[in-house]
Amino acid sequence: MENARLAGTGLTDDAILGGRLRLKQPRHGHRFGHDAVLLAAATAAVAGDHVVELGAGVGAAGLALAARVPGVTVTLVEVEAELADLGAENARRNALADRVRVVALDVAAPARAFAKAGLRAASAAHVMMNPPFNDPRRQNVSPDPRRRLAHEAALPLSAWTQSASRLLASRGVLTLIWRADGLADVLAALGPAFGTIAVLLVHPRPDAAAIRVIVRAEKGGAGALSVLPGFFLNDNVGGPTEAAETVLRQAKSLPLAAN
Repeated sequence: MENARLAGTGLTDDAILGGRLRLKQPRHGHRFGHDAVLLAAATAAVAGDHVVELGAGVGAAGLALAARVPGVTVTLVEVEAELADLGAENARRNALADRVRVVALDVAAPARAFAKAGLRAASAAHVMMNPPFNDPRRQNVSPDPRRRLAHEAALPLSAWTQSASRLLASRGVLTLIWRADGLADVLAALGPAFGTIAVLLVHPRPDAAAIRVIVRAEKGGAGALSVLPGFFLNDNVGGPTEAAETVLRQAKSLPLAAN
């Protein structure tokens, strides 16, 4: 019914987390999916924490986190004004506007621009992000300009991790989701600023190679790299696993979110 009403607007109204959230998003171009929910489920925020989502789009991941963790506050950072406006609307329509605010800002903006927007250095307990991760030199490129903007690596990953490091307090935690075959790029971008890194590989089914990697890293951490048991979206016959159902539909957390 709602999507029929929105037919002429270029938007759709879609449910995530088993209907716990309803989010408006553009009908064409990049659209949120499992990655946003997995990112939220992997972020170890608790009540009282301030979390910044970089490249938030319409707010799916940040809003999913706010829905899962009462008392957490979230700032959604999104460069595209139309998407930022939709993120703010989605926060309001899901009764989360008291804990979720939106800032229209480029991830690569200087520190003074972030501070002017109320995002001072060392002010966040967590940063979460799902950066554009397709390399147009190696992969097919979408003809849709908005989808291309969302998927192509216009900024190097190091620009994202540098902004995250600046925003995080000492021992603050960065959580990101990326292409599984780009894990080496993620580890390189984390560089000397982050340590105590934990990695979760996401597989479409038990007999298939991983398609995503979720990485948790601590600013200034000195612990060893750890790799957690893999997470499987579907079983060998194509049905969703119980673990995937609890995360994607029941808003449960992933092991990376354990404090």
